[in-house]
Amino acid sequence: MPNYEAGGRVYEVDEDGFLQDPDLWSDDVAKDFMSTEGISELTEEHWKVIHYIRNYYLQFGIAPMVRKVCKQTGFSLKEIYNLFPSGPAKGACKLAGLPKPTGCV
Repeated sequence: MPNYEAGGRVYEVDEDGFLQDPDLWSDDVAKDFMSTEGISELTEEHWKVIHYIRNYYLQFGIAPMVRKVCKQTGFSLKEIYNLFPSGPAKGACKLAGLPKPTGCV
């Protein structure tokens, strides 16, 4: 199993860089992983998406559909891609500490 090191911490990740144990997630984990997604600063808008995805996952055990993320956060798909250049499934879910979503490449 590969490891990712940032902020003096070591994380066990899968081959695509997703956190192996979602229970280890915290805001600091998101900050440590942001550079892997080409993000230099996490804004209030980033946190709104990250926390929505995280809370949805904790409630339902899966990542929300992109359409639901847009509707619940008030961001258009284009705005979400501006926040997370690799997309909501890869970038946002990775920073929210979720396992790699099904169908995500």
